[in-house]
Amino acid sequence: MSTTRERRCYYEILEVERTASGEEIKKSYRKLAIKWHPDKNPGNKDAEERFKELGEAYEILSDSDKRVLYDRHGHAAFDRRAGAGRSGGFHDAGDIFRDAFGGTDIGSIFEQMFGMGGDNGRDPSGPARGADLRYDLEITLEEAVTGVEREITVSKPGVCPTCSGSGAEKGSKRIRCLQCAGRGQVLVSRGFIRLQQACPRCEGAGEVLDKPCKTCRGDGRTDQSTTISLRIPPGVDNGTRLRSSGNGAAGQRGGPAGDLYVMLHVAEHEIFKRDGDDLLCEIPIAFTQAALGAEVEVPTLGGKAQIRVPAGTQHGTLFRLKGRGVRNVQGHGTGDLLVRVLVEVPTRLNSDQRTKLEEFAHLCDDDVNPQKTSFFKRAKEFFS
Repeated sequence: MSTTRERRCYYEILEVERTASGEEIKKSYRKLAIKWHPDKNPGNKDAEERFKELGEAYEILSDSDKRVLYDRHGHAAFDRRAGAGRSGGFHDAGDIFRDAFGGTDIGSIFEQMFGMGGDNGRDPSGPARGADLRYDLEITLEEAVTGVEREITVSKPGVCPTCSGSGAEKGSKRIRCLQCAGRGQVLVSRGFIRLQQACPRCEGAGEVLDKPCKTCRGDGRTDQSTTISLRIPPGVDNGTRLRSSGNGAAGQRGGPAGDLYVMLHVAEHEIFKRDGDDLLCEIPIAFTQAALGAEVEVPTLGGKAQIRVPAGTQHGTLFRLKGRGVRNVQGHGTGDLLVRVLVEVPTRLNSDQRTKLEEFAHLCDDDVNPQKTSFFKRAKEFFS
């Protein structure tokens, strides 16, 4: 009979205290992700599961909004919303890993930290994938709800126009690297420890170009500004990350480009607030409307609507307009618009208005204000 791993506390998974700072969480994730990365544990199913578990925990605790929800409700905060709590995430442990390490691949991490060849036989002089990049974009609530096409300009390493990414001048050939004497490795001292790592000049190839491209100095890339058309789907929320494949930094020596991750920031709206797929707005109404009942006009993102305020409506009462909220980004229906009425008390009265109001007050008995009567009755019993 098969068994499933019990869902553990995210703080336990990341081996941090609940009071840990964001930097402490990231530091612990980096250490554990290297330990359990599938490339370092080939064929180890337990390591693969632990790596995925780490990614899930880090995705929640590295996001301040999601962390607050998790601290309050635990795993149920996201189970109740059918995954809505993760709608802005990567959904892939490898993506999370690259984001935490700034787009660096596992091989270069092992090589930088331990002098290890983590490239699994990759030719260091051959093509290398470009780094993933991040771009922060602010959008309006209306754009988040309805979706929008936006053009963004990104400054990034692009393919060198002179050498087409090869890094070499015409007629150039490869010669032995003098710094490592063609070995591709150099010894470095770190205190009492001596480590062997890739040569910084030839990047482990053992060879360099005798005539590197003068434009890019042999890198095959130059800094460029690129305009990218980005489609933002309806229903995205603050913190949603969109991936634009192939729009990251250009690869070295003709390697593939990395990806561009666009982090969305939804600006505050002057009327509406968002709660998941629901929208909330507050509207003031006169106390006479609350007492007598009225048809009240309310704003929606799609125009105007009417709600019926029944006689005797109290301050803070919520009214729900079905389907006037946000369309779920994963296609799970549309939220509602919640309208909270705020009963406004007159702040200035002329003599006639005051006289009429005083006459009204004299006509009122206990039946007019049942909540007030009930409260003072309970208070009297409490103090007796």
